[in-house]
Amino acid sequence: MLGGGGITGIAWEIGLLAGLADCGLDLSQAETVVGTSAGSVVGTQVAGGDDFEKMYANQLRDPTGEIAAKLGLGIGLQFATYLLLPGGSRAKRRRMGRAALRSKTVDESVRVQVIRERLGEREWPERRLLITAVDASTGAFKVFDKDSGADLVRAVAASCAVPLVWPPVTVDGHTYIDGGVRSPANADLAKGAVHVVVLAPLTRTLDKAGRAESQLARLGPGVQSVVISPDAAALRAIGKNVLDPARRAASARAGRDQAQNVLGDIQETWPTPTP
Repeated sequence: MLGGGGITGIAWEIGLLAGLADCGLDLSQAETVVGTSAGSVVGTQVAGGDDFEKMYANQLRDPTGEIAAKLGLGIGLQFATYLLLPGGSRAKRRRMGRAALRSKTVDESVRVQVIRERLGEREWPERRLLITAVDASTGAFKVFDKDSGADLVRAVAASCAVPLVWPPVTVDGHTYIDGGVRSPANADLAKGAVHVVVLAPLTRTLDKAGRAESQLARLGPGVQSVVISPDAAALRAIGKNVLDPARRAASARAGRDQAQNVLGDIQETWPTPTP
């Protein structure tokens, strides 16, 4: 399971996956890949069989041409306001979605093209891939998959549509915002799995029920799971603005460096392949 975390989150996850592969642990063999926000970009590449080394090399390239944005204190306070006002979880997501619909950002077509350039033209992979989003008008949680009929790139763009920063994205007549509005990783989608690894660049949430650890705990005692987040060195590399393209390369390197330190934790959870 691959959680949200902006441009730097994409880079950190890719670096970590590449580093784990260096150590002989290939998480791309997972039966199901779940991607939320930044994780939807990485998840699409992983489920599609992209080479880790090529993915990693792309993160080290000059970020010129990336659309820079800032996820600062002001937007964070607006998020908190929408989520702390009275109402259930869906009502809070609806409030956030409607604010996103009113917000003036770049044109939707520009944002979708950015995601298309990152991923290229793609069809849904054979490996089970779940992409999360939230309906901007209703607050309903949406999970896109191969059977949903949605264009894959648009589904990823919707999952990455950070409210008030990027425009909501239209998929099959409905408009969606970032899947991370519900949960940074939406780890409860692992229901039915026995072994679950969550890579979560961001873990904080105002709703404790949305935290990966809480969601995994509700899956039952038979589930073996682990949540991996950036260590101190990676957090320094990521910096305070997860949408800063200039931090991409450093975040990727930090993820790769961290892999060896978390290898043992993941091996305790992940099944050893049969020779």
